Amino acid sequence: MTDKLDKVPDPADTPPAGAVPPEAIRAIPVRHYGRWISAVVVIALVVALGFAFAQGNVRWATVPEKLFEPSILEGLANTVWISVASMALGLVLGVVFAVMRLSKNPVTSTIAWFYIWFFRGTPVYVQLLIWFNLALIFPILNLGFYKDEMTQVMTPFLAALLGLGLNEGAYMAEIVRAGIQSVDEGQTEASHALGMTQTQTMRRVVLPQAMRVIVPPTGNEFINMLKTSSLVVAVQYFDLLRAAQDIAATSFAVMEMFFVASIWYLALTSIFSVGQYYLERHYARGALRSLPPTPWQKVKANLSRFSTRKAVA
Repeated sequence: MTDKLDKVPDPADTPPAGAVPPEAIRAIPVRHYGRWISAVVVIALVVALGFAFAQGNVRWATVPEKLFEPSILEGLANTVWISVASMALGLVLGVVFAVMRLSKNPVTSTIAWFYIWFFRGTPVYVQLLIWFNLALIFPILNLGFYKDEMTQVMTPFLAALLGLGLNEGAYMAEIVRAGIQSVDEGQTEASHALGMTQTQTMRRVVLPQAMRVIVPPTGNEFINMLKTSSLVVAVQYFDLLRAAQDIAATSFAVMEMFFVASIWYLALTSIFSVGQYYLERHYARGALRSLPPTPWQKVKANLSRFSTRKAVA
């Protein structure tokens, strides 16, 4: 006696005599005509735009010629310097005012709210002009231990730093506040149970976990800062745009110099975008089980797959 019973065939499963077996199913992909039409339209628009610029009165040879002018490179370095310095000031102020905003002290939370409200509510261009023309209100800066004329103190660099940095601090305060509030309150309670103070909890537990939320918008803010720094021409600071304008005024290559400045701004934002990508990837290690492959890893995988197929063929 066997342990398994033979399966009795079902008459319904038996094809009738003389029946033709069905053919294998052939999957026919759906044709997306809209994709082809939209691709043709986009290509046509790009070609038309390129043709229009080719017919325009632009001395294209001037663009590569002026791209590495000493004054352009000096303005480029100043643009990077004022952007980094202003972003550092904004980041420090953002952390301080975010903590003040979340404080249970009504005085500090109110001051932080007023700071964020004022600097987010007024244009950065106006703020730059206010700092640069502060000597109209205070001709002499008198701090008790230091006294000097305001025109000597408020240099173009300082006016640009205060205008950009204080404005950025208001936006960073909201970003940091959102990052802090994204951390579970149980983390704070557990830290207090271990005997940590409020400052130790914020520095050792909350902020490291909040970085995963803080880093992506901070990178976007810095890239935006690189472009917003072009407004410092209003306070006579010598940056990339100012250098391009000075050359344009003497060579009469106005549009060509604007193209030169645009190329350098694109290069700066592209370089720092790569840095932002890897920084976000670093802080995402604690949230993802496996990190997605980087663009270079994807290229290497595709090349290895292509070489394998070629060897098999």
